[in-house]
Amino acid sequence: MQVALIGGLGYLAWRLFKGRSAVPAPQPAYAGATPRMAEPPMARSTPMLSGSAPAGLAIAAQDFSAFEAMLGDIQSAYSKGDLAKLRTLVTPEMLGYFSEQLSANASRGVENKVDAVKLEQGDLSEAWSEGSVDYATVAMRFSMIDVTRRIADGTLVDGNEQVRSEATEVWTFLRSRGGHWILSAIQQG
Repeated sequence: MQVALIGGLGYLAWRLFKGRSAVPAPQPAYAGATPRMAEPPMARSTPMLSGSAPAGLAIAAQDFSAFEAMLGDIQSAYSKGDLAKLRTLVTPEMLGYFSEQLSANASRGVENKVDAVKLEQGDLSEAWSEGSVDYATVAMRFSMIDVTRRIADGTLVDGNEQVRSEATEVWTFLRSRGGHWILSAIQQG
């Protein structure tokens, strides 16, 4: 019993320490979520989604348009705290991640708002199929207005409403054959 109690207290202390060190300042909605890719994304110089999939899975122009639209839709839903909308755009694991971030912000008494999201560059890193599920990993560089405010009085805690910030992240999307794409993973670039 004592070993279990000591182990439990050790785990709790580790989680508290990890939570404080992992989030020293408010972060954008999409920051640092999920498993890492084995290979780095390909660099491109065009300001739009580009790239080609390996043999076996064709990624079409409408897929690239869907990825770009989802970037804005997910950021908008997160900024509004709209978990119902996020549920239609992400996997249950990602929904849990976003829900934890929103709860952590609420616990600190702050709201993170991400507006005016603009994709600056997107590159298809890889695309593959596993059974009846297709996957596409896209490196996205985007800019936005990203601010965090105190809920109680609206005081700006982080960010600047007049200055765009930029982020580079690797987003992995999945879809069942014939279905629509949803977000399954995010990795900060």
